[in-house]
Formats: sequence, C-alpha cells, structure tokens
Amino acid sequence: MSALDTRERAIAASGASTAPPNGRPAIVVSGLRFAYPTPRHEAGAGGAAPFHLALDHWQVEHGARVALHGPSGCGKSTLLALLAGVLRPSAGSIEVEGRDLTRLPDDAVRAHRIRTIGFVFQDFPLVEYLDSVENVLFPYRLNQALRLDADARGRARALLDRLGLAGKERRLPRELSVGERQRVAIARALVTGPRLLLADEPTAGLDPEQSLAVMQQLETASRDHGLTLVMVTHDRSLLGRFDQTLAVADLARAD
Repeated sequence: MSALDTRERAIAASGASTAPPNGRPAIVVSGLRFAYPTPRHEAGAGGAAPFHLALDHWQVEHGARVALHGPSGCGKSTLLALLAGVLRPSAGSIEVEGRDLTRLPDDAVRAHRIRTIGFVFQDFPLVEYLDSVENVLFPYRLNQALRLDADARGRARALLDRLGLAGKERRLPRELSVGERQRVAIARALVTGPRLLLADEPTAGLDPEQSLAVMQQLETASRDHGLTLVMVTHDRSLLGRFDQTLAVADLARAD
C-alpha cells in the first residue's frame, strides 16, 4: 500500500472532512469528454446514436447549491457518477476538493470518495431490518476504511436529532413516514463528515409538499455542515432554490 493510500485510509477512518484547498473551488471540470460504448449490434446504419457528454469548463464554489437538470436520459446521473469517480472520462480532468480524480489510481479514488462525498438517492434505500441509527451507520459496515466507534455512533444520534428524529432512533423503516425515511437517508449521507453532497433526484415521485420538505432538509444540511450540494432534478419548479444550474441536455454532442 502506498503512503498516499495509507494517508487516505487514515483520513477516511477518522470520519472527519479536511479543510478545502486554499483558493480552489469545490469542483473544477476542464475538457471533459465521456461516451458510453455502443453495443456492436447497434452500431452502423440505423443503430442507436452513441451517448456523448462534453463539458469544456465548469466550476462550483464551496458551499454552493447546484442543480443538474434536463429530461430523462440526457446524462444527469452520468455527470453525477463522473463527479463521484464511479465513472471515468475518456478525456479531461475532474477536480473534486483539490484532487484530480482522473490522475488517481482506483484505490485512491475510492478512499477520496469515502471521506469526501455523501450520497442521497431517489429511492433512499434503507435496510428494512435495521433501525434508524443502524441505517445511518450502514456506510461503516460497507467500507473497511471507516471505523465504527463511539464517536461515529454519537454523530449518528446527533444527526437524527438535528433532522427532527429524536425518539425515533430505534424505529425500523416500515415504522417511519416517507419524509422520515428520507431524513434517515440524509443523516446517513452526512455521518462520515463529507464536504460534497451528491443527490440523485431525491424528490422524484414525491408530491409537491414532500418535495419541498426534502429540498429544505438538503438546504439545511448544506448550510449547517458547510457542504457543497450538487443535485440532479427534473423538477423545474425547484431551480430557483439553487445558486447555480446546469442544463445537462446542452452538454450532449452527436458523434
């Protein structure tokens, strides 16, 4: 294991986020190019057009709230996966919290993701047989680089309390409302001390009142924890709540 990887794992195990690099934005994307491989049977005349994403320059300041919007299939979730280092571009650079993910080996990208990024998903999947506290702590059971100790448990309980779930720590997901389950998912995204929160259509399928409640919870989490929020949404009514918006459909390029 390299010295860099050892340091990454030590930081991840602490559950604490690092200070942002001096003068650098939270996200800097330059010359980004990405394309999904086209299946051989679809290539050629009459086949489906290859999916391409191109972003010449984009940056997000620390603490900003950013919306990635556009129709289904335009590449919103793909761009989110690129920011997380789950996908790698064919060209260009993606700098997240001072680290260029395109220049790091896979192990270092994973360590960076563990310590830097929290995730909130559309269906906020919770483990049905775990109570609220254990669902918040679930990342510690998935990642050996994270140390599940008394401090982590204290953070989990404090987050549930801050999100209005005091007294419901021992309830199973089926004993919680939709909004309460989403708050447990938000607490889970915050418990490792990330600096960047990536949310993939967390309001999809919710009614307007529930969508607004989830949006307010994400805004509060971003403000209280000093996080940068990048959220995928197809709901144009929410765009006015963000500091910055990016129409991802405009990034698609024909072959």
